[in-house]
Amino acid sequence: MHAREALFWVAFNRAPGIGPKRFYKLLRHFGSAQRAWEAEDRELAEVLGEKLAAEFTAFRQRYSFAEEAERIEKAGCRLFLATDRTYPPLLKKIVDPPPVLYCLGEFRPEDQMAVAVVGSRRATPGGLATAAALAAALAQQGITVVSGMARGIDSAAHRGALQVIGGRTIAVLGSGIDQVYPPENKELMQEIAASGVVCTEFPLGTRPLPGNFPARNRVISGLSLGVTVVEAAQDSGSLITAGFALEQGREVFAVPGAVDRPGSKGPHRLIKQGAKLVEDVQDILEGLNLPFISPDELVTETAAAEELSPEEERLLELLAEGEKHIDLLIRDSGLPVSTVNSALAMMELKGLVCQAGAKTYRRKS
Repeated sequence: MHAREALFWVAFNRAPGIGPKRFYKLLRHFGSAQRAWEAEDRELAEVLGEKLAAEFTAFRQRYSFAEEAERIEKAGCRLFLATDRTYPPLLKKIVDPPPVLYCLGEFRPEDQMAVAVVGSRRATPGGLATAAALAAALAQQGITVVSGMARGIDSAAHRGALQVIGGRTIAVLGSGIDQVYPPENKELMQEIAASGVVCTEFPLGTRPLPGNFPARNRVISGLSLGVTVVEAAQDSGSLITAGFALEQGREVFAVPGAVDRPGSKGPHRLIKQGAKLVEDVQDILEGLNLPFISPDELVTETAAAEELSPEEERLLELLAEGEKHIDLLIRDSGLPVSTVNSALAMMELKGLVCQAGAKTYRRKS
């Protein structure tokens, strides 16, 4: 695409009321974004209707190409347009893909082998541990982990993938790339951008408003071969993500839980509707017809390649006293819940610990 035409794609992406569907409608009608931008009010009204056309005309008059370019440069982000060769191929296949992606980090060819891990913001310690372990296991298998960088399961999934050397993870935001949400994930966002991708279809300055997240969820599933749900209420946004996955022809996986927990309602509902039940990473890979590397091979490779982190050493010291419930490990170590979950997930993969019962861990001899 010509660089000048790209400027108009970015401009339309900021125009209120013109989402992907309307943008592509304009593109088909006028032949290019520049011609659509420069069209007379009467022509615009034929496509957008009089009210939206009038709103767009007012926006067009106050929009500054120079100011937008300055904002993008200041944010240090890269732009990927749907016509670019470097635009994610899986996402390009969905209906009306986001015309513009604002990104920190780079997409790589291996990101075509991606699986989403999503779930509740109010996750249980066991749910966080499961999400981190699944994400780490996927990363060990060379699968990119996609999620939404929200509190709870999403953050645990990103951290699990990042614990693996060479692990890839993609965070999809429901805000502008310059808006860190939730604010406590600033460091996590930087870590993801350094070794994976943080991306959004929303222009710079967009606040994380509730209405943005269904669109965010559509991109999460669009970037993935399948969506795995770990703990979700019946009205959870994670089920919206699963719904988009089905519409896009992607697989849906669900991790079952205790029947008396609200967070089990969503996954159980999906399983009843035909989602594949997940007990471990092999279930996901089999569902996607992808090869599986045995745990013994992974343990040998990982143990040879990695040293223990300070967090792992601390947890091993505590487990030397005997098996402990994860809540005790969190209390006695003084480490954050997310750190303990991620560390335990990696220690399981390394063959250093195993679960002696529900959320109870012991050292392996």
